[in-house]
Amino acid sequence: MIILGIDPGLTVTGWGVVAKSGSRLSHVANGQIRTDNKATMASRLVELDSALAAVIDIYKPDSGAVEEVFVNVNPQSTLKLGQARGVAMVAVARAGIPVAEYPTKVIKKALVGTGGAEKQQIQHMLKILLPGVQLAGEDASDALAVAITHANMLGSHR
Repeated sequence: MIILGIDPGLTVTGWGVVAKSGSRLSHVANGQIRTDNKATMASRLVELDSALAAVIDIYKPDSGAVEEVFVNVNPQSTLKLGQARGVAMVAVARAGIPVAEYPTKVIKKALVGTGGAEKQQIQHMLKILLPGVQLAGEDASDALAVAITHANMLGSHR
């Protein structure tokens, strides 16, 4: 089973793809999508949608998961993040792929054992779980964490 994890953001959206075979996980790919911050909001959302559609077309995931929005101090930032998250969910759903959602604390707890884990702890755990992985950046590592969480949750629910 191929699983796509997405860490949505308007400026940078991370994506990560893992393969699950029984209880074994392996890294397939990861990357980051950067939108042009000088473009209009609508153009940036279209850019994000197109880039995610290309990732989906290349890796053909069986299942997808998106990190839930956390509320920022700045309501404008939260709104922009929510719009990027909506585009991510639509891109996956449009391809006929089931989409799950996980709060940040659940993802951190699933990977590191505590909901208050730091980014460095997540990246360290990713290198243990996916030996040899080359992380494209923080957002890509967060997306791989989403994919791994979903892979583990699939195993516990089915």
